[in-house]
Amino acid sequence: MRLSVTGIVKRFGAVTALAGIDLTVEEGEFLTILGPSGSGKTTLLKAVAGFEVPDEGQVHLGDQDVTLSAARHRNVGMVFQNYALFPHMTVAENIAFPLEMRRVSKPEITKRVGETLALVELETYGARLPRQLSGGQQQRVALARAIVFGPALLLLDEPFGALDRKLRESLQLEVRRLQRRLRLTTLFITHDQEEALIMSDRIAVMDQGRIQQIGTPADVYDKPVSRFVADFIGESNLIEGTAANGQVVLPGFGTLAHPDAPASGPVTLLLRPEAMRVGAEARAAHCQAQCTVLEAIFLGLSIKLRLRPEQGPDLLARLPLRPSDPPPAAEGSSVLVGFSPEDVHVVPRG
Repeated sequence: MRLSVTGIVKRFGAVTALAGIDLTVEEGEFLTILGPSGSGKTTLLKAVAGFEVPDEGQVHLGDQDVTLSAARHRNVGMVFQNYALFPHMTVAENIAFPLEMRRVSKPEITKRVGETLALVELETYGARLPRQLSGGQQQRVALARAIVFGPALLLLDEPFGALDRKLRESLQLEVRRLQRRLRLTTLFITHDQEEALIMSDRIAVMDQGRIQQIGTPADVYDKPVSRFVADFIGESNLIEGTAANGQVVLPGFGTLAHPDAPASGPVTLLLRPEAMRVGAEARAAHCQAQCTVLEAIFLGLSIKLRLRPEQGPDLLARLPLRPSDPPPAAEGSSVLVGFSPEDVHVVPRG
């Protein structure tokens, strides 16, 4: 079912947590709200779930206005970061709980619980208590409980935050596959940029109670609309220059012509670390500078270099690395670094 949020404002005393949010999640879409702590993303989720009543605006599920409806009347499934499982109930009883609250018949409950346990690959765990499960298994039970009644909307509030990295990455893909299979309209909350890029159809980046940008993962990563989004999503090199006479003057790197640059005035260019050209590859780049390698950090499949040019701030470069490759540069050495117009994005000012 389609979710539509229009003009949502929420204040807590003198603090405006949501400053006029407009957002649509299409049927079957996985949309992530991404932002730092205090950006308003959890307050938005609570307004959608029915745990907070907005001061202004409306929330629609399909054609129904649910702005003032209690959470239990919204047909919304929700998975919390701490899972919120009932410790005294078995796995099957936890999953059955929302069906019992809806007064579903016992034979139907047994059928649906069995089907949902199979969906999350926990068919043999129905008789166990939550304390007898691993963190990943508890997360699956919480997800099963959220989808067993066929919700119109699934809300995920940082559900992987308590898991170790390897398990978190595995469950991210499992949840995404399940969401696609069931075509569940899903609103996901996270502060983890990588997680958002992996899981989402679209990402809404929030800061200070407003949506700063909404688009596909590729859009927000490659074409951020503000300095905040450019800096918040992934690692970035933000290079300051000045536009004049159709050219952007970049201290230490010469000049660069870019179709998106203004006719005159200050310019901020975004250069992702993986787009940086280093060593022999830099010789063909339009802009070049010698840099000192301050750090060379081995990351398995890649190596990250922190570089210091003669002018301007330090830069980051991330280079692919194969087992047979020699180290691209040693700490303390000098390397040629470069980039061309196609490597950079002009960050809109304001």
